[in-house]
Amino acid sequence: MKIIRKSNVQPVAGESPPMRDHTSWTILVVDDDPDVLAITRISLKDFRFSGRGARLLFAQSAKEALEIYRNEPGIALALIDVVMETDDAGLKLVQTIREEFQDHTIRLIIRTGQPGHAPERYVIDNYDIDDYKEKTELTSIKLYTTVRSALKSYRDLQLIETSRKGLEMVLNAAPGMYLHPLGETSNFFREALSQVVRLCEVTCHHENPVSPISGFIATHDHCVLTLQCRHGQVSMDDLAVKSLGERLGNRVAGEGMMLDVAGQIILPLMIQHKIIGVIYLEHVGTLSENERSLLEVFSIQCANALENMRLYDALEGANRNAMRMLAVAAEFKDSETGDHVKRLARQTVETALELGCSNEDAMEMGQASMMHDIGKIGIPDAILLKPGRLTDDEFEVIKSHPGIGAAILAEDERFKVALQVALSHHERWDGTGYPMGLKGEEIPLSARIVAVVDVFDALVSVRPYKKAWSVAQALEEIQRGSGSHFDPTVVEAFLKTHHNRGEKKSGNPFNEMWSRRAMDRKK
Repeated sequence: MKIIRKSNVQPVAGESPPMRDHTSWTILVVDDDPDVLAITRISLKDFRFSGRGARLLFAQSAKEALEIYRNEPGIALALIDVVMETDDAGLKLVQTIREEFQDHTIRLIIRTGQPGHAPERYVIDNYDIDDYKEKTELTSIKLYTTVRSALKSYRDLQLIETSRKGLEMVLNAAPGMYLHPLGETSNFFREALSQVVRLCEVTCHHENPVSPISGFIATHDHCVLTLQCRHGQVSMDDLAVKSLGERLGNRVAGEGMMLDVAGQIILPLMIQHKIIGVIYLEHVGTLSENERSLLEVFSIQCANALENMRLYDALEGANRNAMRMLAVAAEFKDSETGDHVKRLARQTVETALELGCSNEDAMEMGQASMMHDIGKIGIPDAILLKPGRLTDDEFEVIKSHPGIGAAILAEDERFKVALQVALSHHERWDGTGYPMGLKGEEIPLSARIVAVVDVFDALVSVRPYKKAWSVAQALEEIQRGSGSHFDPTVVEAFLKTHHNRGEKKSGNPFNEMWSRRAMDRKK
């Protein structure tokens, strides 16, 4: 007579049913004989392997076992009878787990009391099982040995799989670390911290799964840590962060990953034996050597990416300075040169943003605008500084400066937009400009913007050959040139930014720097 039980898990008298935890091996026992279930429970009651006990789940049919399997992730081992509701129910269960669920990590051991229904060689040859045992040979000791061997195999497969996933994550994360645009270091830090947290969630065993992994990433300079971003609720206070920075500063070069108390990890980001940053995590748990190695590989990639970003920022900064110096050199004879190129750059960025350009494109146009008259280096002073009206021949010489500027800037691909501005900022919307007589949208947008901004600034500034116009007169002149000299859309955007700038000035005498204001408007 078979006993019908309401619970899948059969408690021993005086015990509560086993609860799901992260420190025990989960073993599924599938057999329609209650005595076999009871004997298995008793035999494995005090079982321990690799510091972890066993959590047993029981099923009296393949159908019941499959339901448990669906709802219980992380089953390490299944001991399966062959003959239950049908003569091959256990074998079909094996087939379903391996083929339908594609689970090749769980260890499956066939136990049968009727070997005639499922001969050992036939089962081994036709079903993906890990062992075959007749119930008569499974004494308490043999069962212990079999289970221990199966769990060792499961553990090793899990280690290989987590290592594969971890390495895949590290490799997939690497390219993205090097692709953050200039000035977006905050995104880099957030992405790096997010990646290392996900890596720990995949590969590490949590000491306390109720508490999610939290931490921060910080840069390190002269024993001082500067926090860049956080993840979750970090328990470390300001004093502890300061102490950590000092400890990192005194750290011996060449040391590997530092581990503090259980559950905390410190990953120094090092370049040439110098610590440039740190990743701190808590609630992580115990690490295997393999997990430690993966995190150290990730920290090396993160450090290299951070250093590359720093070097790239420094290079871009040097390029910007070079562009400013060239711009000043081009107009050095003009007493207002420095302020002129700054105003030009600011108003170009504002107008480009108003036209819907991205922050990156607008900033590039602003930098390029400073180079618009670089070709004037090749114009004789007698013509460039002449206070009176130019002759036709002199004007032809002046008209050569766009071509001279383009020739100078053509030497470097990074000055592509600056070249467009230098060459085309004297073209006119109606096609009557120079040097090529371009018309309408044949003129690059950057040059159309600079044309408006440059003329306005020239009108309101003192020159050797003219007095400064009033702002109102200059604005009228810009409006008058809309559709003939200038692109009407650009004129509209320029006038709008000028109006907005005036409102800001009247409301706040302490205006922010133009670059910050322009970027904020886009956001």
